Amino acid sequence: MSGPEGRTIQAWLFFSRWLLAPFLLGLLLCLLLLIYRFFADLFALAIQVPAVNWHDLATGVLNLVDLALTANLILIVIFSSYENFIRRIDAAARPDWPEGLTQVDFSALKQKLLGSVVAIAAVDALAWYFDLEKEPDTSKLVWVLAFPVTFAVVMLLLALADWLTARRHRQPE
Repeated sequence: MSGPEGRTIQAWLFFSRWLLAPFLLGLLLCLLLLIYRFFADLFALAIQVPAVNWHDLATGVLNLVDLALTANLILIVIFSSYENFIRRIDAAARPDWPEGLTQVDFSALKQKLLGSVVAIAAVDALAWYFDLEKEPDTSKLVWVLAFPVTFAVVMLLLALADWLTARRHRQPE
């Protein structure tokens, strides 16, 4: 279909990228929910500080770190989706914007997403480790440790695949 009907279908498909916008706006609202939860947890932790031991304090702080990492992950998805599917961001017009938000290709997105998931899982594993005395479940410990390790291995394999692909494209045929 290379005639007018083909161009019409192509125009509709190209326009459909804007259907992502409500999802991205919904993710922005999720950031507001995370901000609310962050400060509610921070307030609750601050009130408990005089009565808690350092393990419980560290676990509370790690939960706050977890929320911050999740917020970072959401921002990466929002900016990457906008940049790759809806509209290119002119980085030259926004020199004060971080490069990691305005120039995220799919290879970098995979690495950032998996890196964020590994970091979140590692923080959760560390928080669970601090609570090990309360819940000494070794089978759960194996799963808690296997999860971030599995994602780290996947991240390394994807990085290797991206490196091999880039290397193949650089070599003359």
